[in-house]
Amino acid sequence: MTNKIKPGQSESAASRRTFLKGGLAAGGAIVAGATAARSATPDKAITEPHEWAQTLGEGVDARPYGTPSEFEKHVVRRNVSWLTATPESSVNFTPLHELDGIITPNGLCFERHHAGIAVVDPAKHRLMINGLVDKPLVFTMDDLKRFPRVNKVFFLECAANSGMEWRGAQLNGCQFTHGMVHNVMYTGVPLKYLLEEAGIKSSAKWLMPEGADASGMTRSVPLFKALDDCLVAFAMNGEALRPEQGYPLRLVVPGWEGNMWVKWLRRIEVGDQPWHAREETSKYTDLMENGKARRFTWEMDCKSVITNPSPQAPLKHTQGQTVITGVAWSGRGTIKRVDVTIDGGKNWHTARLDGPSLDKSLHRFYFDFNWDGKPLLMQSRAIDSTGYVQPTKNELRKARGTNSIYHNNGIQTWHVRENGAVENVEIS
Repeated sequence: MTNKIKPGQSESAASRRTFLKGGLAAGGAIVAGATAARSATPDKAITEPHEWAQTLGEGVDARPYGTPSEFEKHVVRRNVSWLTATPESSVNFTPLHELDGIITPNGLCFERHHAGIAVVDPAKHRLMINGLVDKPLVFTMDDLKRFPRVNKVFFLECAANSGMEWRGAQLNGCQFTHGMVHNVMYTGVPLKYLLEEAGIKSSAKWLMPEGADASGMTRSVPLFKALDDCLVAFAMNGEALRPEQGYPLRLVVPGWEGNMWVKWLRRIEVGDQPWHAREETSKYTDLMENGKARRFTWEMDCKSVITNPSPQAPLKHTQGQTVITGVAWSGRGTIKRVDVTIDGGKNWHTARLDGPSLDKSLHRFYFDFNWDGKPLLMQSRAIDSTGYVQPTKNELRKARGTNSIYHNNGIQTWHVRENGAVENVEIS
């Protein structure tokens, strides 16, 4: 039957109607088949009573701090033992393939540490502002909470996210390849309010935030960014920061690489030039093919990835109605559109963006289709509000070589086999 578009109806609406009709028809066939199967062999999962329906469950005092179901205990952060020298200077990756929506649960936000998790007593913690200011100040946590506060949803991505893919596809799933990103609602004080309280001298152009952990983490942050949208945050997703996320205080630098989001924030020095700290010289610079390095590449470029199906989340059916889902984000604004291909780029389809569309935040996308059971080469391609189009990996390599481990926002390819298994590949 020809899919005709009625007057005033969009092509996407007509396509959606056709899909829904096909899906209902397929669903009817599935239901009919299942009914026939049950008439021969009753399904005990529906005909027999379960133990949970016959006994009392735990009372309200059993779990004073809520935890996930025991049947979801596999949904955890995971590390790669060979990736770094010690656990104290390592990464725990977000299980993107297990999540939906745009908000990352606090207990699943990826971790990156340089000296382990600092245990900081908030009663003894202070934030100092000094340098090129009219009056150096020291704030207690209580002082900070007297300032006007805001709630903002932002993604945080490590500059090294997807960095193992620069020289070719790795035998890794979505979690280990792209899992150094999370998205939460931060509660905190706009940094500009604290700087205004201290009084910024006219010669000031840079800030140096410093962490209270044993690594003494520092990064140079330009003043214009600090006065724009940076926060000094003390809460995430409605509760206090987790220890691994910088409790009791961290810097939030929206849209910029995660290494700048200094945790356990204890001091902000105001200066007239960058400090050229270790994390912006020997680290977190992009080594180009000619041996020169790109520095101060703060913004995280527009990016997307299909999270399910993916190598750690294979398809459990071999044909029929199928949902592809993933996330897209941009350090320069919102996501305007995400395209999805299931044939390696021969044909592209506009995915459905769902949920809030927020500045410098994750966006959730879906693509619904009827799978014929043949192999798939799945990719997603994001376009942000500035018009920037997510590049292929080969386009990135042509421009920047393969020496870097940072800022890889190339298009990811997953190969789905006939049996539903998924592997990480590249298309030449």
